[in-house]
Amino acid sequence: MNPHLGRKLRYGMVGGGPGAFIGAVHRMAAALDGEWELVAGAFASHPERSREQGRALGLDAGRVYGTFEEMAEAEAALGADRRIDAVTIVTPNHLHRAVALAFLGRGIHVVCDKPMTRSVAGAEALCREVERTGLTFALTHNYTGYPMVKEARHLVRSGQLGAVRKVVAEYPQGWLSTRLEGTGHKQAGWRQDPAQAGPSSALGDIGSHLHNLVRYATGLETEAVFADLASLVPGRVMEDDAGILVRFAGGARGVCYASQVSAGEENGLALRVYGERAGLVWRQEDPNVLDLLFPEAPRQRLTRGSGYLCAAAGHATRLPPGHPEGFIEAFANIYRSAGRVIGAGVAGAEPDPLDRDFPDHNDGLRGLRFIAGVLEAAARGRWTELAHPGAADVPVAPAAGAVEDRADNPGARP
Repeated sequence: MNPHLGRKLRYGMVGGGPGAFIGAVHRMAAALDGEWELVAGAFASHPERSREQGRALGLDAGRVYGTFEEMAEAEAALGADRRIDAVTIVTPNHLHRAVALAFLGRGIHVVCDKPMTRSVAGAEALCREVERTGLTFALTHNYTGYPMVKEARHLVRSGQLGAVRKVVAEYPQGWLSTRLEGTGHKQAGWRQDPAQAGPSSALGDIGSHLHNLVRYATGLETEAVFADLASLVPGRVMEDDAGILVRFAGGARGVCYASQVSAGEENGLALRVYGERAGLVWRQEDPNVLDLLFPEAPRQRLTRGSGYLCAAAGHATRLPPGHPEGFIEAFANIYRSAGRVIGAGVAGAEPDPLDRDFPDHNDGLRGLRFIAGVLEAAARGRWTELAHPGAADVPVAPAAGAVEDRADNPGARP
């Protein structure tokens, strides 16, 4: 039950139809703590596929819809005791903005997979609507949900490493080492389709995680980037490898590497932060530990669930030390926190400050600015400066000539 409401939060899902990986992950994560209940959905681009998924999930057939527009209108018309409190968006990137706007405009909170939109102009437009409505918008950069990432943030931001000098973030995968998109593979197909993925592939997919993780852990704003993007598999349309040099505000330097053609790698996300006095290393494939490095002392290994960790790490922990927690739990932390903030808002209560710790629309906007800056730097072969205003500072209207998300039209299907 949601602690503020005495009932589960009711949610609907757009996307996540039969065979979709990320939709199933979101459903598992939302269900983990027993505070969310899936009651509606528009799961696929074809109504029959949507109905098929609804049957598989045991949903009321009357609340399984053929399009997200139909779902938004029908759910908003239901009484307060039945309508969904929030929608989860797990479609390809080109639909994120249109789906979010359809539900925000009807007073329904949003949980959205990353990246938030396909362009900066679209992110700015979405930020304006979130600010206008005052609704909760959670972006599922799930790696921020790991307890030891929260501990890393605590150590860096409390100054225990000293002033940060160097940040190294890498995300090697090998799943696109062959031209998988030419075999009918669903996810590879849309991620290598500019009309659906947007202007970047590996950068928008896993590179966006690198930017978000670095900023979350360090608090550093990206000031400028220099980048090399490549399509290393013959015949591939979009980039599958990215190398990025970063200058941070304040003088620190960084290196980011995102690759989906690193043969043999699975999900090798890793973060290294080096300060004046100490460094730290966190690896997603061994997420329950955090290594601290010292110039003249032995390396220390911190373990998840231990009593010496910070409050945020403890708040994100479910099991004692030695019992592994991982990917689903990190996702679930975002759902639990966002859900409790939503529930507190509905109940007119104040949420626990620890529950406000999840990525939001401002993080999404920064991520799109990072992607745009990297694309420009790679295209021009020079350092490119980044602007990073928050949602309250975005232009009142999109810049002249903006063509954001033309495919995100009201007639589009999930």
